Amino acid sequence: MRLSLLVLGASFTLSTFLWSQTQTPGPPENGSAQASTNQQAPQAPSQPPGTTAPQPPPDAPSATKTKQGKSQEELEIERKEQSQKVLGIIPQYSVTNRHNASPLTPREKFRLMARGALNPFEFAATGLQAGLSQATNQFPEYGQGAEGYGKRYGAAFTDQATSQFFSNFFYPVLFKQDPRYFRLGEGTFKHRLLYSLAQEFSAVTDSRGRSFNFSNVLGAFTSGAISNAYYPEADRGWGPTMSRSSIALCYGSAGGIMSEFWPDVQAKWKAHNAKKKSQQDQQ
Repeated sequence: MRLSLLVLGASFTLSTFLWSQTQTPGPPENGSAQASTNQQAPQAPSQPPGTTAPQPPPDAPSATKTKQGKSQEELEIERKEQSQKVLGIIPQYSVTNRHNASPLTPREKFRLMARGALNPFEFAATGLQAGLSQATNQFPEYGQGAEGYGKRYGAAFTDQATSQFFSNFFYPVLFKQDPRYFRLGEGTFKHRLLYSLAQEFSAVTDSRGRSFNFSNVLGAFTSGAISNAYYPEADRGWGPTMSRSSIALCYGSAGGIMSEFWPDVQAKWKAHNAKKKSQQDQQ
């Protein structure tokens, strides 16, 4: 427990320092900008007598924006992206094909994190993980039976919930990073494979630049440190914490590979089924 508090304190101190370094200075006071405001704007040419100014066509699309500064069309695209699933069951809510996607607001980051942590697949996957852990007698201090299964389920679910909270919400808001996976979608297999692996350590910022992925790395180690509060005594300490955190980052890299290549697999699968159906229709 003391170790988890120390790591959390160190993470918070580092987060505060980095946050202070990323702040931009305010606008300059009374300078040349003030002089420019004193200049008169050019007058628009007057219309000839008997004529009226041209009006936009009645069916012209409106460019109305929502409170988030996004068009209704972009919000609809985001809703579809955040409903994506592999094989209809494995969520891919944090994947986008749009490299020019607008940054998420803190509220949107929280909503995305909550969808990822509280969807039915996560509850089922946690149950399977707890069952395998009990079958192999992992964490023997938890015991067997319903009580042992409940403890393993609670520990596994807390692991994924804290990881989601810190990696996809808390640190992305703190460091102004986008928690989504930005799919490359083109290029050679090797290039895309290396790209997908690198995304665990490279983040898109809210200003649409690139930086070290503090969100993923600190999220994994923060979650690993917190787990010392509820894992058995034999599975606490520096070594187990580093092991769990490293495994979480490896899982994240594997998830990046799936996010990058699954649409290609799905497209080929659909093309194969369509070709097979066409051949059957011709016979």
